[in-house]
Amino acid sequence: MFSIWQQIIAKHVWLKPLLEIVLLIFAAWLLGSLTRRRLRRWTERLDKTFRHSLIIVLDRAITPVLVVAAIVVSLQLFPLPATAVKVINRIGYVGILVALIYYASRAAHLFLERWLEGSPGRSSLREPLHFARNVAFAVFGTMIVLENLGVRLTAVWTTLGVGSVAVALALQDTLSNFFAGVYLHLDRAIKLDDYIKLESGEEGAVIQLGWRSTHIRTLQNNVIVVPNAKLAATALTNYSLPQPQMSLLIPVKVEYSCDPDRVEQILIEEAGKAARETPGLLADPTPFVRLIPGFGRFSLDFTLECYVQSFVDKDLVLDSLRKRILKRFRQEGIGIPFPQSNVRVHLSGTQGASGQM
Repeated sequence: MFSIWQQIIAKHVWLKPLLEIVLLIFAAWLLGSLTRRRLRRWTERLDKTFRHSLIIVLDRAITPVLVVAAIVVSLQLFPLPATAVKVINRIGYVGILVALIYYASRAAHLFLERWLEGSPGRSSLREPLHFARNVAFAVFGTMIVLENLGVRLTAVWTTLGVGSVAVALALQDTLSNFFAGVYLHLDRAIKLDDYIKLESGEEGAVIQLGWRSTHIRTLQNNVIVVPNAKLAATALTNYSLPQPQMSLLIPVKVEYSCDPDRVEQILIEEAGKAARETPGLLADPTPFVRLIPGFGRFSLDFTLECYVQSFVDKDLVLDSLRKRILKRFRQEGIGIPFPQSNVRVHLSGTQGASGQM
């Protein structure tokens, strides 16, 4: 039987490389199957969604690596010049490295996403971490590929060192905004959906934290684009920290003839009713009233303090409470004073002045 196969192969010279290629493809398929089975066992301890995504990435990585390796080995079965074999080996090795680096980057992306989803406070780190991952794998992969292509990196680093100075000078403002964006992401002074007010007066909700600029949407539904360098250098008020709920102070003035206990009772009653009917006004903590600042020039000055769900609810709550308080004061006969000035004109001595002239 063996001699018959030898005679057939001797008669058909092309049959031997063909059989070797078929055996090589079968071996690559068998190796891929065993590797996939081992990967599935290794990922059994992971949660179902993450395990499924990771297996897909690793499975996609196995196929191109085995295909390139099979092609390289198959080509070496043919009588090719030594130079051609060397070039083929180099190209195949570089191709396998590129595939491994790419899919390693995809796997790192999955691990980063899993870590970021583990805590809500980590969401602001998504962009910088993925950017750092892309840069690291790009630089690392480029270095490996260049080294395997025979390119000396010493001259490359020297050229980049000289060129980076010119680039840094040309992109000074851009780099300043970039590093300010890194600082804002790491410092976590603001995050998406926070309502902030800048020292210059602009205010609104943060809708985008980019690397060059931050976008703020105002209550008028306009967008303010603030460079990160300016945002990092200015003083700002974040109305969403440490929590979105905030106290609201409403000054109320009444006449000196009014009973302060009665005024306080009316204000608390109206605030309690408004908390049940006005969106954004909280019933807990309970609203309260104080005779502060106290004795004004022409009025008793009270302060009603209540709590709203967020800063954007402030105007609606103020409008509702002021209308309720004014209506109740009129029903109870409580007056709201206003400034008055008395002007006196002295006309004595006018005739004497005219006689002297």
